[in-house]
Amino acid sequence: MSSQTVKTIPKRKTREEILELSAPLFARHGYDGVSMRDVAAAVGLTQAALYYHFSNKDQLYLDAVAYEFREKEAALKAMLAGNGTPWERLERFVAGLARMMATDKDFLRLVQWVLLDTDEARQSTLAKQVFRDMFVAVHDLACELDPHQDAHLLAMSIFGLVIFHFQTGATRKFMPGHRPHQDDPEVLARHVCELLRRGLAAADGEAR
Repeated sequence: MSSQTVKTIPKRKTREEILELSAPLFARHGYDGVSMRDVAAAVGLTQAALYYHFSNKDQLYLDAVAYEFREKEAALKAMLAGNGTPWERLERFVAGLARMMATDKDFLRLVQWVLLDTDEARQSTLAKQVFRDMFVAVHDLACELDPHQDAHLLAMSIFGLVIFHFQTGATRKFMPGHRPHQDDPEVLARHVCELLRRGLAAADGEAR
C-alpha cells in the first residue's frame, strides 16, 4: 500500500482565541500602535478571516479590553461582596487589585493605555459596557464607608491610589525612601485604607 500525504488543515481560530492573543498586543503597544495586519499575523489568520470575526479595529480593541477585564472583574467583585466590615472588604479589594497589577504586567499596561486613550467614543463604550459594574460596586462600598461623602469622588480616589502606585513603579524605585516592601499588595492595601480612614474621620470631624 502506498503511503499517502495527509494535508494538515490549520485549525480555525475561535473569537475567544483571537481576543486572548490580541489583548497582549494592545497592552504593549496601545490602540494606535496595533493594526489589523499585526493582529492577523499574531493569531495566524488572514486579514479577511480576522474581519469575519470583527468588523473593524475599534470593535476588536473594545472586545479585547472587555475580555481581559472580565475574569478579573468577577474576582474583584467577589472580594467586595464577601463577608466583613466595609473597611475589611475595602482592604481585601485593594490588595486583590494591587496583586493583579503586580503580577500581570500586560494587565497593568492595558490599564495605562486605556487611561491614555483620548477617543471619547471608545472611552464612553468602555465606561458603559466594561467598567460600569466594577465602578458601581466600589461606589456602593464608598457609600457604606461614609454616607456623608461624595461617593463618586471617593470611589475614584480608591482606584487612583492603587493604579497610580503601579503606574509610577519604574520611577518610584529611584526616589528617596523607596523600599521593596512598599510594592507588597498587602502593605499597599493597609496604607490606602489607613489614609482613607484618617481622611474621612477628619472630614467628618470638620463637618461637625
